[in-house]
Formats: sequence, C-alpha cells, structure tokens
Amino acid sequence: MKVFGSSGTRGVAGEQLTAEFVLRVAKAAGTVWDTDRAAIARDTRTTGEQFANAADAGLTAVGVDADRLGVLPTPAAVRYAEVEEIPAVVVTASHNPPEYNGIKLVGADGVELPVAELERVEDCLLGETFDEAGWAEVGESTRIDGARDDYVDELVAGVDREAVADADLTVALDPGHGAGALTSPEFFRRIGCDVVTVNGNADGHFPGRDPEPVPENLDDLGRLVRATDADVGIAHDGDADRAIFFDEHGEYIEGDASLAALAAKALEPGDATVAAVNVSQRLVDVCDDVGADLELTPIGATNIITRIQELQAADHRVPIAGEGNGGIFFPDFRLVRDGAFIGAKFLELLATTGATASAVVEPYTAYENVRRNLSYDAESELSAMLGAAEQYAEDADVEASTVDGYRLDYGDAWVLVRPSGTEPKVRIYAEARDAARAADLADAVEGELRAAIGDD
Repeated sequence: MKVFGSSGTRGVAGEQLTAEFVLRVAKAAGTVWDTDRAAIARDTRTTGEQFANAADAGLTAVGVDADRLGVLPTPAAVRYAEVEEIPAVVVTASHNPPEYNGIKLVGADGVELPVAELERVEDCLLGETFDEAGWAEVGESTRIDGARDDYVDELVAGVDREAVADADLTVALDPGHGAGALTSPEFFRRIGCDVVTVNGNADGHFPGRDPEPVPENLDDLGRLVRATDADVGIAHDGDADRAIFFDEHGEYIEGDASLAALAAKALEPGDATVAAVNVSQRLVDVCDDVGADLELTPIGATNIITRIQELQAADHRVPIAGEGNGGIFFPDFRLVRDGAFIGAKFLELLATTGATASAVVEPYTAYENVRRNLSYDAESELSAMLGAAEQYAEDADVEASTVDGYRLDYGDAWVLVRPSGTEPKVRIYAEARDAARAADLADAVEGELRAAIGDD
C-alpha cells in the first residue's frame, strides 16, 4: 500500500499530512463504507481539531453523518464504533513526536480495517472516485457526549476490581499529556488504586515528554514511583493504546518482559498467540513452557489483528497477543490494544500473586535488548540501506527470515533490520542474554548501513 502503512497513515502535520489530505481520506472512507453514519475521534495533538474538522468535512461531503467524539483514547473510539455498529476515523499519530499526526480507520465491527479494506479506501483515494453528495444529501455533524464515561464504565466491569482493590496498590501514572490523561486516572481509582500522576494534563504540545513511552522519556515516572513508594508505574503513549511499566524501585521494565509475564498467566496448553517478527525470546520461552503456539507476522497492529482473526475463525483460542512495545491485545475483551486495560491486567497479576512488580517479571529479565534508529532524508538512502541489509543477510552464516525486513537468529541471539512503517527511519533490533553480544550484533549491522549512505 502506498498510503496506509502498518498502523494507519502518519506524517508531519502541514507537510506530509495536511487538512486537504485528511479530507480526501475521509471522503474515500465514506465512499467505500456502506454506511450513512461514522464517528470521528482524536488524541490531544495541537493539529487534532483541525484534522478532525477536515475528516468531518470529508465524510459529510459524501453524505455520511458524523458523530464528533472529541478527544478519546483510540480504544475508547474503537469501543464506540463497535457498540454503535458504525465505522470511525481516529485522528492520531499514537507514539510519534508532537509534530506528527495521522489517521486510523476502524470498521463497524470495532476493529481497525484489514489490509484488503484499506486497499479499497486507498484505491478510491488515489483514483479520486468519491461519491459526492448533492446539496440536499450532505451529512450532518453531531457532538456526542459521554463516550469517555461509557468507556471507563466498561473497563471497570471488565477487570477483577475486587482483587485489585483488596491489594491496596499505589499506581504512579504517566499518561504523557495524551488522551489517556482524560480516562486512565479515573479508571485506576475506580478499581481501588491510589493514583499519583505526572504529565497528567491533556496537552498536545507534550511539554513534559515526547509521546513514545521509552526509557529516555520516562525519567519523571521513575522518580515519581520512588518518591511516592508506589507499587508500580504505568506509562501510556499519545492515544493510550500502550502500557509500559516501572517496578516498585522505579526501574523500567522491558515491554517484552511484561508481555511474557502476562502471557504466562493467560496462555494454556494448545492456545495460540500472535506477535510481530521482532518478538523476544522471552515470549518464545513462555510458549515452549506452556505448550502454546506462537505465530509471527510483520510488525504493525493491522497485521497482528488480521492473524488473530484468522486463528479465531479456525477455532483457535487466542487469549493474548501483541508486541514488546507495550501494545498488547486481550482479544476476549476487545480486539484492540488498550493501555488502561493492559495496565489493569498487570495489576491483577500483582494482586493475585501477591508478588511485587519486579518479582513478577524477574523470570523474563535474562535477555538484553538493543534498538537503533537510522534516519534518512531521501528514498535513495532508504534503498541503499535496505540493499546493505540484504547483502549482510546473504553473507551471514545463518538463514534470514524475511517476514518483515531481515531477521537473523543465531541461537543465543538475534538481530532484525526493517524500515519503519510510520517514520523515515530504518530500525535495528538485537537481543541476547549478554548485553555486549546484543550490542555487537547491532553495531555490525549499523556499520554496514551507515557505510551504504556514506555516513561512516
């Protein structure tokens, strides 16, 4: 696909992503969807209202009424779409920097559109075959109140509130100025937690930290955990579909470790789980121990969702799936990544085991991860780096997996190179039990890629 990547379409606002483009995307979606009504939601970004207005203009121009939901976490918008049985346009760039924005399209079943449906929208967009409505048939816009409250109510009903409340947990929460600032503090308090926050105001300038919940952006959360003697820290990204954790000492927990701990709790023999090609050996180990099947897909929520649906259609139980970036699915609840629900499932794990956060993830901390991002300014640089990655894989003494990029498994370690689906970057991932081994693998690949663009 030329427009929609692994998780919608994104770009720098005013450059790659303009109001005119958003309007055209909405017109295409409204033309393809067999509906007379759709929802529009957004995260807190400064350009969000502008782009939501553009989406409104696009939908109504093709005769679709627009339910304006305002600022909502993506999982709350997905819930609204499913309950109302209408599709939705979500204006969000998720974890990307503040200057970015983007569009996610959600079907009337409350699931992000699959690749085939996105291709239909893309064909309409590129061909400009919009079903323009006449003056008497244009759609109407309606402001909808209560979507946030309904979402929180459903979250509360979906978790073991009694167990969490009895554990008397203190949660340090960092919504990162995103949409989760309007829902997660209330939710965690309603399930019986004491909640302290940092970066807790909704602000599209993201003054406290960038939206991506990675260690270098979360120093304030670690300090808050230590200062308040909290049991756990929880951080979201801009649209609150991820949850990253800190332990009771204020130390960052690798997302792969928390995913493994939650999977060990959820999976039973014969179950299946789905992860992206950058899956950690931690999850591989859990599946081996439990007797569950692990399915790998290209990186991106759309690919994981599609494979979960295929497995469910074949009567396989898929209680958990996701990636080590904090984006975890619990399909029995809803087929969406939901940072608040992920956080609650981790709290359930603490409550039911009586263990600390550090103890819960300790069995899954024996691996070291390295991640590098190489930016490029032109498609020629991207092509050169990917060519170098292909040659590196061909010259390696192990067979490469090409599910998404080039992954080399060495038994004791692995390294993956792939282009980002949302930013002008080539990503390098490496994992090993020894930090130096992981760094060496990443260094070797990075050196080849930099040499390919003359950045030695």
